[in-house]
Amino acid sequence: MGRKRSNRHGKVKWTALEENLLRWVLDQRNAGRSISTVKIRLRAKSMAEDMQITDFKGGINWVYRFMRRKNLRVRSRTTLCQAVPDDVDEKKASFLQFTRKLIAEGKYSLKNVINMDEVPLTFDCPPNRTVDTCGVKTISIITTGQEKTQFTVMLACCADGTKLKPLLIFKRKTIPKENFPRSVVIRCNEKGWCNEDIMLDWFQEVWKKREGAFFNSKGVLIMDSMRAHIKDSVKAEAKKKNIGAELSVIPGGLTKILQPLDISVNKSFKSHVRACWEIWMSEGLHTFTKGGNMRRASYTEVAEWVDKSWKSVKVSTIRSGFIKARIVSESEEITDSEDSDVENELSDTLPENILELFNSDTDESDFEVDTSCKITIQDPEKRYNRNRA
Repeated sequence: MGRKRSNRHGKVKWTALEENLLRWVLDQRNAGRSISTVKIRLRAKSMAEDMQITDFKGGINWVYRFMRRKNLRVRSRTTLCQAVPDDVDEKKASFLQFTRKLIAEGKYSLKNVINMDEVPLTFDCPPNRTVDTCGVKTISIITTGQEKTQFTVMLACCADGTKLKPLLIFKRKTIPKENFPRSVVIRCNEKGWCNEDIMLDWFQEVWKKREGAFFNSKGVLIMDSMRAHIKDSVKAEAKKKNIGAELSVIPGGLTKILQPLDISVNKSFKSHVRACWEIWMSEGLHTFTKGGNMRRASYTEVAEWVDKSWKSVKVSTIRSGFIKARIVSESEEITDSEDSDVENELSDTLPENILELFNSDTDESDFEVDTSCKITIQDPEKRYNRNRA
C-alpha cells in the first residue's frame, strides 16, 4: 500500500481569511511599507483569532501556497523613498504655485531656472545581480573593497538642459594633490557630504560661474529641504546682490515628484558612472597592496568618471525632468541659442541601451528574486556612514 499523501490541491479552507489578508498586504504595499513572510504569518494568525478560527496554524508552507494563490512574490526593493505627507496634493500645489510665481515675476528664462541636488556615490559600484551557473548558492562579486566608501556629488542643471559644474565632496580633511579635470570642483570635509560651508562655497564656485552669470547671476534655485540648504547663512548668501538666487524649497517627502534631478536625471547619471567603473575594473591598469588587494581608483579617476558621466546625460533628459515636475510647461519654447547646447556624448561612453545593463539595479528596475542564492561582495570592510542631516 502506497504512502498517504496530503491533499494540497483541494478547495481553499480559509477563503475569507485569505481575502482579508490579501487586502491588508496590498494596503501595506500601497503605503510603501515592506512586507515579509513572517509579517504575513503573524497578521494571518491575528486575523484567525479575531475570526475565531481555531484550526489555523499559519505555517511556512501555508504562506508560500497563499502567495502563489494570490500572485504574490518576494521582490527586490527598487527604490527607497521618503514617506509621502498626508496633505501631498496641497503641498505640491503650493510649491508649484510659488515657484511659477517666482519665475514669472522675475521674468527668468529657462536657463535661469535651476535645480540642485546631492547624489551619494561610492568608489566601487558593484551590481546586485550577475549571470552565474544555475544552482550556485553564493554569488560573489569582486571589488576593490571600497563599495562602502562614500563621497557626494552636487549636481545642478537648468530647465533648458544646461549643466552646471559638478562639485565633488570627498571624505577627508584636505584636497588631494592630484590633477583634477578643470570642469569639476573638488572639496573635502570629514563627513564627505554637503554642509553649511560647502553650500556657501557652492554659490561662489558653481552658481556665480555658470554660463551667462557674469553679466546676470540672478535666477530661481530649486532645492530639497536638506538642513544645509535652509540654514540662515545660506539664505543670506543667496540674497546677496552678486548671487541673486531666489530659493524655492521642495517640501519634505515630495522630491520624487517635484525634483527634476530625482525624476529623470540622477538615474541616467549613475548609469554612466557605473559603466565607467565597470570598464575600469575590467580594462584598467590596476596596482595591488603587499597583501595582494587591488587598490581603489584614484580621486582623479573618480572625478573623471563624474565629469564624463555628467557630460553624457542628455539635454532632453534634463528638460524632461522639469516638464514632468510641472515646473515648466511642455509648450514653452527653447530658443536657438539654448537648443544649441552640445550634449557632449563622449566617444568612450557606452550607448544608453548598454548602460541599462550596467545599471541593472537602478530605481526603475523590477524583477523577481531567486531566494535560493545569496549575493556577497568579496571584501571584509563593513564600515559605512551615511547621514545627510
